[in-house]
Amino acid sequence: MSGFILSESGHFGLRLDIAHQWLLLVPSWITEGRTSIFSPKATPAHLVFGLSMFVLAITVAIFLATGGILAYVLIRYRRRATDSDDEPPQIYGSNQIELSWTVIPIIIVVVLFLTTARVIFNTEYATKPDAALDVVVIGHQFWWEFRYPKLGIVTANELHIPVSDPQHPTPTYLEMSSADTDHSFWVPQLAGKMDVIPNRVNVMWIDPQSPGLYLGQCAQYCGTQHAKMLLRVYAQSRSDFDTWVAQQRQPAKASPGDGQAVFLSNACINCHTIAGTIAKGRFGPDLTHVGGRDTLASGAIQNTPENLRKWIDNPDQMKPGCLMPAMHLNGHDLNALTAYLTTLH
Repeated sequence: MSGFILSESGHFGLRLDIAHQWLLLVPSWITEGRTSIFSPKATPAHLVFGLSMFVLAITVAIFLATGGILAYVLIRYRRRATDSDDEPPQIYGSNQIELSWTVIPIIIVVVLFLTTARVIFNTEYATKPDAALDVVVIGHQFWWEFRYPKLGIVTANELHIPVSDPQHPTPTYLEMSSADTDHSFWVPQLAGKMDVIPNRVNVMWIDPQSPGLYLGQCAQYCGTQHAKMLLRVYAQSRSDFDTWVAQQRQPAKASPGDGQAVFLSNACINCHTIAGTIAKGRFGPDLTHVGGRDTLASGAIQNTPENLRKWIDNPDQMKPGCLMPAMHLNGHDLNALTAYLTTLH
């Protein structure tokens, strides 16, 4: 792990030159995936990747050494036509061999322990800058709730954060808990996995240095739709993030029509919130700006009027096992409600 280099700003300037060298040996079709650990885009992910490559190098060396010795013995001491049937001389015990296969594994385990401890220390105990963004993450079956306590914003499934300048780090700190069962927050390009557990708060930080969309998902089986409890992290420039914040702080602007009345007169208000209305439900995602999101159902489907209409009518058809009940509205009300939610930007 001698490739670690600390910048003047502290732990957030950590860089892994050795990991970058290993990365050159990995095929591009592996590293280009948005859910690949081989394409780290944030400091914690670089640390995890570097540790993974270090462990891989040691295990490959052990495999080659063991396999090489085994191959040599099989070839060197294979049975020959000139060999007699007499039992070869027996050797009972070897202090040198016993010492080597005891000491060498101990050294390897100690080295792995120290390198792993260093990565844990650098991620778990990094100094939090004053400029860090705080986000409260709450895992639900089967979606993610994101709260920005200092900004007064609540959204769902799509996490927006600013990129972090290495010269002036602005990482995002995620305070995680669960509203029901165990979940696990995992965006491979940004950090390792972090368990999301009821009645416990776990904290992790991410600091992507380039804008982009980073994908992940729940990595702990949490029920029927665990596989479709997806994550989308939008790392934005500071100006774009500020624009998003300003837009999220505004009450939803909807075109006039019957859709809002349909929403407020049905069971929708028991589970969902729309700022500026009497809908204050917290069981389901906040829908104040649902029309501006790229996806529905925690990233499972694209947010189009057609998909939104199908989702409202019967969510179980699109995401079997989800906890949202089918509304089964009549055609007029379904169209009006769809049109209303589509305008919520």
